[in-house]
Amino acid sequence: MPLATSTTDPPARARVLRTDEKGSDVNLASHLLRDGFRQEYELAVVVSNDSDLVEPIRIVRQELRLPLGLINPHSKPSRALLPHASFLKQIRRGLLAKCQFPDVLTDKEGTFRKPNAW
Repeated sequence: MPLATSTTDPPARARVLRTDEKGSDVNLASHLLRDGFRQEYELAVVVSNDSDLVEPIRIVRQELRLPLGLINPHSKPSRALLPHASFLKQIRRGLLAKCQFPDVLTDKEGTFRKPNAW
């Protein structure tokens, strides 16, 4: 891409700030397995619908023989996760809405809004 040649040309580069969350499923799986192998819980509860967690959940249930429940934040539970859970609980939309922060918040950096999709 050629560099901008005048003030009306768009910039050749832009800095992008991405706030996507990364690594939490790997961290969750690691601690779930480590704590299970150490016998540090009698029952695990996972709040997720992420099918990437099938294998660690399967290990906890089948190999460690520990009960594991799923708390599902979506309207349709993952078909991949369901066979491995001891139980499933749905988060009711109204209850979830009551637990959210206000639409507008202010901190030392300024005022910010939560995304409309939330």
